[in-house]
Amino acid sequence: MRSSDIRRRFLDYFAQQQHVVRPSSSLVPADDPTLLFVNAGMVPFKKVFLGMEEPADGKRRATTAQKCVRAGGKHNDLEQVGHTARHHTFFEMLGNFSFGDYFKRDAIRFAWDLITSENQLAIDPSLLRVTVHYSDDEAFALWQEIAGLPPERIYRLGDADNFWQMADTGPCGPCTEIYVDLAKVADDFRFPPGATGEWTDLDRADFSHDAFVEGAESGRFLEIWNLVFMQFDKQPDGTLKPLPKPSVDTGAGLERIAAVKQKVTNNFHTDGFLSLIKTVEDTVGFSYWGRQSDEHRTGVRVAGAKDGGVVQNAVDPASFRVVADHARSVAFLLADGVFPSNEGRGYVLRRILRRAVRHAYLLGRREPTLVNVVQTVIDEMGDVYPELKSRSEHLIQTTRVEEQAFLATIEGGLSRFEQLAPLHTTQGGDAIRGTISGEDAFRLYDTFGFPIDLTELMAHERGYGVDIPGFEAALLEQRTRSKDERKTRKLGVTADALGDVASWDRSGDSVDSRFVGYDTIEIQSEVVALRHLDSDRVAVLLRESPFYAESGGQISDEGEIVGDGWRIDVDGVRKVEGRSAALGKLSGEFHWGPATARVPSDRRRDTERNHTATHLMHSALREVLGDAVHQAGSLVAPDRLRFDFTHHGPVKAEKLAEVEAIVNREIWRALPVTWSEMPYPDARAKGAMALFGEKYGDVVRVVDVPGVSMELCGGTHVRNTSEIGLFVILGETGVASGVRRIEALTGPGAFAQLRSREDSLMRVAELVKSPVDSVEKRVQQLLDERRTLDKKLEEAMRGGGDELAKLLAAGQAIGGNGARLVMGEVAVGDAKALQAMGDALREQLKSGVGLLAAKLEDGKGSLLVVVTDDLREQGVRADAIVRDVAAVAGGRGGGKPHMAQAGLPDASRIAEALAAAPALVTKAVTGA
Repeated sequence: MRSSDIRRRFLDYFAQQQHVVRPSSSLVPADDPTLLFVNAGMVPFKKVFLGMEEPADGKRRATTAQKCVRAGGKHNDLEQVGHTARHHTFFEMLGNFSFGDYFKRDAIRFAWDLITSENQLAIDPSLLRVTVHYSDDEAFALWQEIAGLPPERIYRLGDADNFWQMADTGPCGPCTEIYVDLAKVADDFRFPPGATGEWTDLDRADFSHDAFVEGAESGRFLEIWNLVFMQFDKQPDGTLKPLPKPSVDTGAGLERIAAVKQKVTNNFHTDGFLSLIKTVEDTVGFSYWGRQSDEHRTGVRVAGAKDGGVVQNAVDPASFRVVADHARSVAFLLADGVFPSNEGRGYVLRRILRRAVRHAYLLGRREPTLVNVVQTVIDEMGDVYPELKSRSEHLIQTTRVEEQAFLATIEGGLSRFEQLAPLHTTQGGDAIRGTISGEDAFRLYDTFGFPIDLTELMAHERGYGVDIPGFEAALLEQRTRSKDERKTRKLGVTADALGDVASWDRSGDSVDSRFVGYDTIEIQSEVVALRHLDSDRVAVLLRESPFYAESGGQISDEGEIVGDGWRIDVDGVRKVEGRSAALGKLSGEFHWGPATARVPSDRRRDTERNHTATHLMHSALREVLGDAVHQAGSLVAPDRLRFDFTHHGPVKAEKLAEVEAIVNREIWRALPVTWSEMPYPDARAKGAMALFGEKYGDVVRVVDVPGVSMELCGGTHVRNTSEIGLFVILGETGVASGVRRIEALTGPGAFAQLRSREDSLMRVAELVKSPVDSVEKRVQQLLDERRTLDKKLEEAMRGGGDELAKLLAAGQAIGGNGARLVMGEVAVGDAKALQAMGDALREQLKSGVGLLAAKLEDGKGSLLVVVTDDLREQGVRADAIVRDVAAVAGGRGGGKPHMAQAGLPDASRIAEALAAAPALVTKAVTGA
């Protein structure tokens, strides 16, 4: 039975049991900041189980085939993948859920019926065993009543195995798990070498508790389904309070059931992986199915291997499995909008990608490999998960770019690793031979792009440790240093110079300071704390401050604070212990008392225009380029805006024009811009976009442009999109692998830019003597005329012309093999024309050297030397000759063996160079 049939039968079965079939949720949790990725089928229903919201459409029964990834955070299977039969980064979890509807009886009945019925999964009941929590007498009795299982095939286990809880407190309950005896199912099952004991007895039907546990741990008994009965609410003191409406959450591993139905012990040998492994074989040029042990199989060359496959003596099959598994994660994560980066989810994706590249490298590949396997994932699973096909171009291009980037540094990184952790010929057990320092591990990460867990894995393979605390300290130091350096460059003051607020001069006991800049740009306030910096500069805290401190890409406000007999020209704002401190030059004698704080209106309004425009552009980019676009950085200043975003390559001009048009459309629709504060979960539930990796408080600020954009943002914005006025894109460039940058203007700056372009157009119109509305046509006409003239000139040069004919007639013999030297001064307009004449001369010379000299329009001289193929094959080089001849007249040059060129600073010395040329050329040809 194929995996697709298992998935379909599971969902169809529960649909017949009045369950709503819901599509898989995205791998990116919609409203759970505690999770990197969806890692279980119940995650999309977490709020329902917690009682925070009602089930969609009021339906209390649901079933799903949920995409899951476990490759980061608490549930991290990355290091195990490829080395075991059942660890995966990406997998599908089949599940049925009851939200206060049915409970244990129906859950057990549904599971047993689906697994054993001949028209469903049809697994032999005699091969099944179950576990229950030691205290769950109800489940123990139900398995006997419903399934007819004898007590000796129902095993009571403890909390570690059969009690599930979502967190330290909240919904929890016992679970029951269903196991299959692989020894009697899988054709390839083998007991571990030296295995003995009751659990290895193939003729035995029933096993003791200890024998079953040992068999499960050793791989004979495979868990395929877990039924969780959420019946308690765990209190902070550890007591279990019964829930008024108990629920059911079940999870069955599709890959595990497929292994059972396809009679294999290894999930990688099921249909869900075999086509991927075949693609790896075709790409690297080796067979996965070797002839030696499971640890290292002899490599067999595969016919038709693609370029880059390198024959090796031994192939580790784990590398095939790693590439196959990781291709699934990469494809699905990219399809769900995760983009490779150095933070958060993007960093986990990049780790998976680079681990796959390293294993392809171990298989001899020096070219992109994973991209081929990702294409197979799209082909095999695109019908079930259409997002794979709809975003296939993005998946393929991004994977290829990431592979190429790591391949460019992996060899240098591996060489450095060899120095840090040399391979010993004698393994000597599991003893640690040494430790790679945190500084060295950081250098592998920073210089060569090696994720720390990849360094750890490689070190472990050779018996070395890695100083993880040292690595984390080096990473933190770099990030802190970079952040402080940026702030110091902008504000001219270090964090040490600001010190603690407790050390500042104060007007009283309280140093409370509140930002009021969202509502006003001028306010009567008072200075509550002050610190003298170098010279006449100070930092102050205001009771109420309109000055915005740089955050979220928006730069700090500038302005003034005016008191009685003194003023501070504010040129920056810095956060100090959560308060906004205004920095600037103090004029006059400061004393405590009332003061007026003011941000220039034009400056703030221009900043607000640019900030709201970044939100509109972010939305427009996602509309035009797809949901894979995510913000990767920004700069919001009064005079311009800059927006960095994830994308695999340059954005075409027509796409940029479309983005620009969409932003202007939303500006001219005069949409209201509102903001409000709310709990973070509520904001995410409303659809507000958050940047993963950003630290948000319990309460967040949401900026909303209805129907267009909703983002978590602490910046200042216009009240209506019409206030932006106009939006103009200046250009688009690349700033890093997979990251693009757009710079743009709004309002008065955009208008000035368009006026500047119009002025330039008018000047061009005057130069080409054409009306403005006909400039394009006139310029095209001039270009056509130029191309025609260039073609005629080239034809004349290649034809030789009168000058070339005269030079050929005056040629002199060099050497005794019929070679000739043809040289002279010619009249050409530029170096390009001289090269064209040199090509023509070389074509007409049967054997010899040509030397042409010309006075160019800039007053300098130029020499060109050509050498025919017969002399070039004898070692005569045009680049050597032109250097020697040019040196006579104070010039320099070089080029290729058949043609080379040199420049002369003084064209009047051409005759001097030509006079010396015959002897120099003769020496080059004859050696005498």
